[in-house]
Amino acid sequence: MVFSLYWSGLWPSFRITNRHTLVNVLKPLRLKKHDVIGIITPASAPSSDEKIDKGIHYLEQLGYRVKLGAHAKAVHGYFAGRDEERASDLNAMFADKQVKAIIAVRGGYGTPRLLEHIDYRVIKRNPKILVGYSDLTALQLAVFTKTKLLTFSGPMLAVEMSDKMDPFTEDFFWRILTSPHPIGNVSNPDNKPLKILLSHSKKAQVTGRLLGGNLSMVTSITGTMFQPNFRDHIFFFEEVGEEPYRIDRMLTQLKLAGILRSIKALLIGSLIDCVPADKAKPSLSITEILAELTWDLKVPVLSGLAYGHLPRKLTMPIGLSAKVNSRSGTLEFLEGCVK
Repeated sequence: MVFSLYWSGLWPSFRITNRHTLVNVLKPLRLKKHDVIGIITPASAPSSDEKIDKGIHYLEQLGYRVKLGAHAKAVHGYFAGRDEERASDLNAMFADKQVKAIIAVRGGYGTPRLLEHIDYRVIKRNPKILVGYSDLTALQLAVFTKTKLLTFSGPMLAVEMSDKMDPFTEDFFWRILTSPHPIGNVSNPDNKPLKILLSHSKKAQVTGRLLGGNLSMVTSITGTMFQPNFRDHIFFFEEVGEEPYRIDRMLTQLKLAGILRSIKALLIGSLIDCVPADKAKPSLSITEILAELTWDLKVPVLSGLAYGHLPRKLTMPIGLSAKVNSRSGTLEFLEGCVK
């Protein structure tokens, strides 16, 4: 029944209330030419030093100065150095008055192990741009929880910046880091609209702060002191390389934890290679999983957000005030990301 409603465009419609109270956030200063950008590797070790060097060259060609973290090229198993070393690089960059922005080398795995070693008081006293995605989600949500600093889920040094970056990705990224003006309506590459999976007949527009990132990382800090309060905010997520049953399990956990029922809207980004490892075995599709787990949430659900492990994508500011229109399928940034 659920699927026939979905495919016929008759997904159930629900009414929601607009009980949103914006929390105060810390905004970093906008980035200017000749500013110093700090480079850290808070998760997995870089695949090669060459990628780091190419990313640094890219930033320097744009007119920025670069400061490499003391352990940015370190290797400890699948980490870029020991937990204390990676955390010390992050703390040092926030404490350094010359550094105006911090960009991660790559994701992988490792930031959840740093959360107890971070000096959140230093971050709160020295708010600055922090950029990364994927595994960086755990770190960014912890920083928001402890300091309310707005951070950026966007391109990383040894991933997008070490190669020729997609023009759309590049333009959007630098625009929100360098201009204090609101973006307004946010368009996917090629103006591809968001797909409305679940709408509302009486309350088309909802507002809240954007909170989310990589689904695995959101789940990894659920129930901990580093989990943000998602109530009345807009939750967005993406994922890569996870089988459908694992997507099902993670979303079910967030639903049972009350998170999905407390949000104002759900935005679904890229779900790349999220297919069964053994195609001979029966499995639900991602579409079926989303239908079964979201139809009763009583919040707008939209998919097709060009965000995540994509070369051509949006940068998502974690903590920014935004508006979702579940009738037109649009996303709007209501304020500037920097000051």
